[in-house]
Amino acid sequence: MNKTIRREILLPQPRQQVWEAIAGSTALAGWMFPNDFEPRVGHHFTFRVPGNPKMNFDGLIVSCEVLECEPPSRLVFSWSAGGPVVDTRVSFVLEPDGDGTRLLFEHSGFDFSHPGGNQAFKGAEFGWAKMLGQLPAIIAGLEADRG
Repeated sequence: MNKTIRREILLPQPRQQVWEAIAGSTALAGWMFPNDFEPRVGHHFTFRVPGNPKMNFDGLIVSCEVLECEPPSRLVFSWSAGGPVVDTRVSFVLEPDGDGTRLLFEHSGFDFSHPGGNQAFKGAEFGWAKMLGQLPAIIAGLEADRG
């Protein structure tokens, strides 16, 4: 069984500005996690997810590799955090939408045959909803920095 997390977000900013928020290491750290990302196919990088003692979560390192990078329209990377989340895929597709951008997000490839598969999927759904919810403010901040 394979479920996919999908989100579609309309943003008022042009694609190039949205691209900077999803393909810049500093911007990514602002709405996701600290990282050593570079927008280059074949680049191996990590996200360092901080712990949350209230949730009895010690944090983790997510190992990734850039699989596709076509500025300013497409970014795909692998996402491996162990257990049922090994070699999943995260993709961002940016399409022009008037003066703004339509962002199509997917995270796929969860292993539901693994005992923790359902829990990992639910955790990822929650995490992406939270992170993607922060993205518009980061993009707006990039816009203000240019001002």
